[in-house]
Amino acid sequence: MTAEPAPPLHDELRSFGRKRARKPSPRQQSLWDGALPRLRIDPAVLDATPLTALFSAPVTEVWLEIGFGGAEHLIHQATLNPGVGLIGCEPFEDGVIKALTAIEERGLRNVRLHPDDVRPILRGLPAASLTKVFVLFPDPWPKARHAKRRLVSKPFLDALARVMLLGAELRIATDIPAYARTVLEAAIPHSAFSWTATGPSSWRTPWPDWPGTRYEAKALREGRRPMFLTFLRV
Repeated sequence: MTAEPAPPLHDELRSFGRKRARKPSPRQQSLWDGALPRLRIDPAVLDATPLTALFSAPVTEVWLEIGFGGAEHLIHQATLNPGVGLIGCEPFEDGVIKALTAIEERGLRNVRLHPDDVRPILRGLPAASLTKVFVLFPDPWPKARHAKRRLVSKPFLDALARVMLLGAELRIATDIPAYARTVLEAAIPHSAFSWTATGPSSWRTPWPDWPGTRYEAKALREGRRPMFLTFLRV
């Protein structure tokens, strides 16, 4: 498989905040230095081999999680679906360390990581190579002057459309109504995506395989109701 040229994603403004919260412990540093190089994906070589060959476990399809946070969902899906290869992208170093810890403890062989911005991965992926994509509780950038930093936009959906197979599923979760509106304003008129909602319960009810995350729990504690939006690549 070879990658078709990928269009640039708007002005490449950073869509996430800080990358580090605190100094890692010796154990965490050893994971970063030892496990991450083995699991890390180089975007520059993604089109050199079939994606399924990137994983040490035999997999038949590949999913992408963008901004996996504390890695609860990423690890849940990898455990639940051993025949699926998962690529997890997360620029926040504490989240990457959480993923590394779980991968090593559980001996997972179907996860690869990109500890940075997803956009180089989207540019490097072969066309029509993903069967599912997750964007879960992305940084909301609530202030009006920062709204342009929101990840989900038409150019972002253009990039996803290139790398998703027909019929592939895009799942987006947010607890911010303004962000949900941004998503719908970009996705509903987009020719490559179809919103699957049939009524309010469609976006108020979590997906059947949803494990819950710390971000969802925080939103519920603070009185915000998460929304679960599903789109198909058409």
